[in-house]
Amino acid sequence: MHNLNNPITYINGISLQRATLLYTELGIKTCRDLLHFFPFRYIDKTQFYQINQLQPSNAEVQIVGKITHIKSVAQQKGSRLVATFQDATGTMELVWFKGQKWIANALKINEPYVIYGKLNHFNGSFSMPHPEMQLVTEYQKKLQSAMQPVYASTEKLASAGISNKLIRTYIEHLFKQFYDGIEETLSHEILKEQQLISKKEALLNVHFPKSQEALAKGQYRLKFEELFFIQLQLVRKNLLHKTRIKGIVFKSVGDNFNNFYKYHLPFQLTGAQKRVLKEIRKDVASGIHMNRLLQGDVGSGKTIVALLSMLLAIDNGFQTALMAPTEILATQHFNAIATMLKDMPITVDLLTGSTKTKKRRTIHEALENGSLHILIGTHALLEEKVQFYNLGLAIVDEQHRFGVAQRAKLWMKGSPSPTLPKGKGVSTENTENNNIINPTTKLKSLPFGEVGGDPPHILVMTATPIPRTLAMSLYGDLDISVIDELPPGRKEIKTVHRFDSQRLSVLKFMRDEIAKGRQIYVVYPLIEESEVLDYKDLMDGFESISREFPMPKYQISIVHGKMTAEKKEFEMQRFVKGETHIMVATTVIEVGVNVPNASVMIVESAERFGLSQLHQLRGRVGRGAEQSYCILMTSAKLSDEAKTRVKTMVETTDGFKIAEVDLKLRGPGNLMGTQQSGVLNLKIADLIKDGEILHLARKTAIKLLEQDPNMQQSSNERIKKAFNEMTKTAKVWSNIS
Repeated sequence: MHNLNNPITYINGISLQRATLLYTELGIKTCRDLLHFFPFRYIDKTQFYQINQLQPSNAEVQIVGKITHIKSVAQQKGSRLVATFQDATGTMELVWFKGQKWIANALKINEPYVIYGKLNHFNGSFSMPHPEMQLVTEYQKKLQSAMQPVYASTEKLASAGISNKLIRTYIEHLFKQFYDGIEETLSHEILKEQQLISKKEALLNVHFPKSQEALAKGQYRLKFEELFFIQLQLVRKNLLHKTRIKGIVFKSVGDNFNNFYKYHLPFQLTGAQKRVLKEIRKDVASGIHMNRLLQGDVGSGKTIVALLSMLLAIDNGFQTALMAPTEILATQHFNAIATMLKDMPITVDLLTGSTKTKKRRTIHEALENGSLHILIGTHALLEEKVQFYNLGLAIVDEQHRFGVAQRAKLWMKGSPSPTLPKGKGVSTENTENNNIINPTTKLKSLPFGEVGGDPPHILVMTATPIPRTLAMSLYGDLDISVIDELPPGRKEIKTVHRFDSQRLSVLKFMRDEIAKGRQIYVVYPLIEESEVLDYKDLMDGFESISREFPMPKYQISIVHGKMTAEKKEFEMQRFVKGETHIMVATTVIEVGVNVPNASVMIVESAERFGLSQLHQLRGRVGRGAEQSYCILMTSAKLSDEAKTRVKTMVETTDGFKIAEVDLKLRGPGNLMGTQQSGVLNLKIADLIKDGEILHLARKTAIKLLEQDPNMQQSSNERIKKAFNEMTKTAKVWSNIS
């Protein structure tokens, strides 16, 4: 009877019809689901205000006083009923627009009332439209409902008569029937150490709080628990990965690394780059499989760290691969790395969807016989035909653009396929989120070939800084490195906001910069739902710029999604070589174009871009020694959110600060994308507000697993039971980086 996994029809008053509605509308199927269906706000009726304490806000307040006068006031359409309400400190008005006759008859003059409602403030005086009212004598009998929970609902539920009041009644019945079935999930030690109340008490406090203090204690306990179990899963996964998966050992730092470092390094490494290299070096020398996330802001120098890591692998006799999400970015990586290695005995090649068949054959052959050291490419690297002789390090750039299964395929390239018997090796388990290839299954039977042996080390790079709380929750099973300083000599990009009405001054500025020998990007938004509209915007923009900057004095390139790869590349190269002054483009240039001479970025309709996209676009300039500028053009009408985005861009160039604002504006689900958003299906915790609790929960999880890795001690029995229950139904998605 006390089993919380029973369907909600076990609760008194819930019919099969209503249970079906609750499931389809809110996903509530079992008694446990209903127990963890938390209120999203509370109507606080614990506090009483006096009229002279009221503030001009839209707050809901509760006041005790008397009605001294009632009158009907004519207005343009019909009339309104107005009552003068008074307490010992002042007067205000109560207003009704509907049911006036009935209300006027029901109101009692000079009797003490408790009123509750939303305040209006106009011309220095307060009023309350359609207040909730009770005579003080009635109110005193119902004091127990001082804080009322408000639950999320839908139109269908409301029209079926399932009101907030009814949901509260169901939860009340649930507590009466199943209270004994609520089990504690945390150990005595953790409860004592963190000064947490019991689970039963916490749930009761959250659904039926007697005071603000009781509610706060209940919420804190449940938030801690929720974040603790997510961290427990991530930390445990990281530890298992390290103990179960053997890593290739890069024993030495050899000639290639040392010669490049001494003679070919284009600039001095920053302290942050050196620190991150040490972390990578430690990983690959330890015999543990590296699974590391490298975060760095736009232009912080992740590519050079990636290249030095590749040289470590090559010095130890292994091949390396770098996978990028777009052909433009892959080509840029190839050009940059090939240029830096041109005087060294290392072979580098590029493989993308556009690579011709003859060239592909040459690449495949060189890969399989081991004469090709570095292969850079797009998804084309994942094709079955692409077989490495002995892949030792795989680098994934802009990881949020690749699916889990795609990254897993790259991980498997460490096993030379010709020796891979069919039907053996890595198992694939189907989860709701994705087909996740699980590398930790049957590891002993993994048939890695004699040449390579173990899976390649994985380094995942992202130029989209992830707020710390989000990184800890999403990538808690990866080791995280952060490059948090820019190379010396980089000038901060000046960002300004201009309205469309100021276009003439912007055009003059563009002419002045071109006269100095600089180049300019003009970017138009791309919204997938409306390619026709976007294309029109871009072409209109191109025509107006062509009028303002006529040939032959000015040359303009144009790049957009409807062009073939060859045409795009041709236009890009004209701009890179300095043959054109202005590049008009859609967001295809968000990542992957490196033109040091381009010092101005103009973003048209900037209000239509997200913060991280604006930050990425701005990172296309500021790559040379000259002062660079980013001009955000918008219409005069801006939403509050758009104003915040533009203001943030103008005020800071710090990607991590920008990511924090983005997290507050958009919430974690949108920042993570569809793949990851299923992971953090948080019921009560909030990554934006509960960062401190998250740090504490992670610290507690690490301490527990250090002392008792398999949770076998009797003191951790409850935790293990709850952990096993949770991991049956919810798996953290990111099996491989």
